[in-house]
Amino acid sequence: QAQLVESGGGLVQFGGSLMLSCAASGPSLATKTMGWFRQAPGKGRVFVAAMSGYGSNTYYADSVTGRFTISRDKAKNTVALQMSMLKYEDTAVYYCAATEFENDVYQYRSPQEYFYWGQGTQVTVSS
Repeated sequence: QAQLVESGGGLVQFGGSLMLSCAASGPSLATKTMGWFRQAPGKGRVFVAAMSGYGSNTYYADSVTGRFTISRDKAKNTVALQMSMLKYEDTAVYYCAATEFENDVYQYRSPQEYFYWGQGTQVTVSS
C-alpha cells in the first residue's frame, strides 16, 4: 500500500507564493498519474492539478492555470505544487493523491479516480 505525505503548507500573504511537496513511499507510483486536490471549509474536494506517470500530460483547474505548476521527481518519488499569485480563495486543505492508472492521455480530474491520498496540508492566504 503506497503512502503519501504532504508538507509545505502554511500561512502566506495575498499575492505571495508557496510550494507544497508530497513524498510517496511503498509500491512505486512512478508510472501512475499523481495530482493535487483541495478542500475549502464546508465544500467538497476539488481538482487542482495532475501529471501523468510518463510526464507528457500535465493539466490544471481553470482557477489555478497560469499561477500553479505541478512537477514530479521520479528519482525522489515526490510531486510538488508551486503556487504563486495566491488569492484568498486558494485557502484550503491541499491533498496529494495518486491513481492506479497509467493512461498518459486521459485527464483524471475526479477524486473517485484516485486511490491513494495524503493526510492534507493547510494553506491559508491572508491580507
